[in-house]
Amino acid sequence: MLESQWSAAAKQSNPYRPDSDSDFIRFADITSFIRQRIFLIMSCPFIGLLGAVFYVATTDSIFTARTQILIEPKIPELLQKQSSDINLSLDTSQVETQLAVLRSEKIASMVIDELGLVDDPSFKPLHSPSLTVRLERIAGMAVETFAFNEVTQPPTAPPPSTAPDAAETSELTAELLEFQRRRRVVETFSQGLGVQRVGVSYAIDITFNSLDPELAAKVANATAGAFVREQLETRAAAAREGVEWLEKRIEEVRVQMNLATQITQEFRAKHDYRVGRQPGAPIVDGQVAPSGEGESTTPSGPTLEELEVTAETYRKMYESLLAGFTNSVNQQPFLIADARVITPATRPLAPSYPRTKLVLALGVLAGLMAGVGLAFARHTLDRTIRTPRQIRDELGLDCIGELPAARFFRGFGQLDDVLKRPESPFSRSLRSTKAAISMAEVAHPLRCIGITSVAPGEGKSTVASNLAALYAASGVRTLVIDADVFHSALTNRLLYARASTDENLDDIREQIKFVPGQYFDLLPSEVSAAHRLITPKNMEKLLDELDSYEVIIVDLPALASGVHGLTAASVLDGVLIVTEWGKTPFELVAELSRVLQVTKTNVIGVIMTKVRSVSTRQYRSRATQAAR
Repeated sequence: MLESQWSAAAKQSNPYRPDSDSDFIRFADITSFIRQRIFLIMSCPFIGLLGAVFYVATTDSIFTARTQILIEPKIPELLQKQSSDINLSLDTSQVETQLAVLRSEKIASMVIDELGLVDDPSFKPLHSPSLTVRLERIAGMAVETFAFNEVTQPPTAPPPSTAPDAAETSELTAELLEFQRRRRVVETFSQGLGVQRVGVSYAIDITFNSLDPELAAKVANATAGAFVREQLETRAAAAREGVEWLEKRIEEVRVQMNLATQITQEFRAKHDYRVGRQPGAPIVDGQVAPSGEGESTTPSGPTLEELEVTAETYRKMYESLLAGFTNSVNQQPFLIADARVITPATRPLAPSYPRTKLVLALGVLAGLMAGVGLAFARHTLDRTIRTPRQIRDELGLDCIGELPAARFFRGFGQLDDVLKRPESPFSRSLRSTKAAISMAEVAHPLRCIGITSVAPGEGKSTVASNLAALYAASGVRTLVIDADVFHSALTNRLLYARASTDENLDDIREQIKFVPGQYFDLLPSEVSAAHRLITPKNMEKLLDELDSYEVIIVDLPALASGVHGLTAASVLDGVLIVTEWGKTPFELVAELSRVLQVTKTNVIGVIMTKVRSVSTRQYRSRATQAAR
């Protein structure tokens, strides 16, 4: 299991910490964490949604047109003559070869020349706009600053010059610019073109991305047509080359055949083929020479039979080549490509990029993850009081009240909120706190209750005034002593007529003022300062004299005003520590608790003020039911 953020060392340093499974994260901790950081967690998805909307609104819409072609394997004529049951298939390398042809620059050049993309201003590269351009688009200034726009403009004519070298230089520069311009168009075409095989079939998907939906469909269809046309042109070129080779070869064989025939006829005309000739007898002047005459008795050179065989061979070769030539010429007009278009591209109805719903969902999800991460980081590094469990585990004290802010824009609350707005969350929470004090009074009577805090402004005076109003409203005679001589909030805000210096300050009972509309009495801070009630001896003497009051609430100075201001707490029946939710550090509350323990003061519990997420609803419900 995961360990919680609160260290286990507090258990060793704090003997009041209960031995439980509080070192592990529970479901209540998770819900409390979400309630405490709900604004941060929910604000980040909202920011992520705004970022996604900004991205979608400022990104160029890209349209994708799709066409599909089918490659059909052809059976050679030799195999067709041998058997009609042959099933010829293309392997992966052959299909990949066709894909490479589709991606080649030859196909790109054919499409560019066919559609005139070099001079088409709508044929632009698919660059992501810069942040400046996005901001300008949001502001309503549609300024396109693509670098490709400058390249696609016709080159500016150089200034006229009479020098021949300048003219040649300008021509070379124009050629270079034209070459660069075409190369960028080819790169843009390759960037937008997509070629992919459909599974293991012979079908090939051809897609093209463009800012213009009409142009995307035209380019996709032109690419498929160029591929089919390239196959036909390649086969036609091969057929023409074959015919040209056959013509040359036929001419060569014809010459050789005629020469062999002529030699055979000449040989037949010059020789005597009478029957009386002896084998091997030489012929002299058309007659058979007698034996012994002539230079040789054996014939020299090829015989008639050899010449006739040679002539017949050349004749057959000539006839074979002539038949092949005739067949090639007859088949040339019937060339058929191995690919055909099965799905032509049409104008896309909606852009394929950006995918609005997906981008918005990712923006919200990314914002939610960032919010949870930031909330967890703040929760881990936060050392302020936020939950009753932290108070119990870190300080060994009980949280007897969680008081929400009475007004969202006007701070924590007023001194008479429980009377003016008795059904407000603040009033209900304070009544639950009073019930918790009543339950604690069972073990130890709590007549004199002190209220203190770490620093001024944490709401201790407001708690003291409203708690006294609750006691007084229930019929209990209540007195509030403003002992905070450093910050006299109760005296300044409850008493409109301040005590004058001419009055007799020796008799404390005469200085007690009734607060109009509050039903309780108040001892001003001037009297407390004059009688030095912050000292234990003077405070104890005063409490003995005020035995007519059933409940006395003392507004003690804060820890920031000095430790000496808390010494009077030792003569009180108990002290409530007021902390501000999410602001009061643990270390200072622990220091205040240590000071009260040193003075032998009974700490009743801790009250959290300005709570944004109340985490003790069940506890307060039980306390309210017990009070009833």
